[in-house]
Amino acid sequence: MYCLYAFNGELMCFVHVLLNALDMKEKGKEAIIVFEGMAVKLVPELEKPDNPFHVLYQKAKDAGLIAGACKACSSKLGVLDAVKSANLPLLDDMSGHPSMAAYMDKGYTILTF
Repeated sequence: MYCLYAFNGELMCFVHVLLNALDMKEKGKEAIIVFEGMAVKLVPELEKPDNPFHVLYQKAKDAGLIAGACKACSSKLGVLDAVKSANLPLLDDMSGHPSMAAYMDKGYTILTF
């Protein structure tokens, strides 16, 4: 089981998070994605149908691979409403941020991007 924490707000970096999560799922490995840090700003961009990576993002979203997005970072970076509109869970169990330890306690190996 893998939890892919995406911190980097660069779209080309995040594409590899999507690709790896989908590849893991196709190969029978459990994987989830957490938007954290600057990566939360990618949510409104990826939700746009004209974004070149929208289809890939939607495939991961439809497959249930996206665990959610950091509530604190979404708020501070001005994308909280967009994350809510995307119907992504807001993760806030560690002072407003998603806790890596909580995922580790569930058996996930944390991978950061």
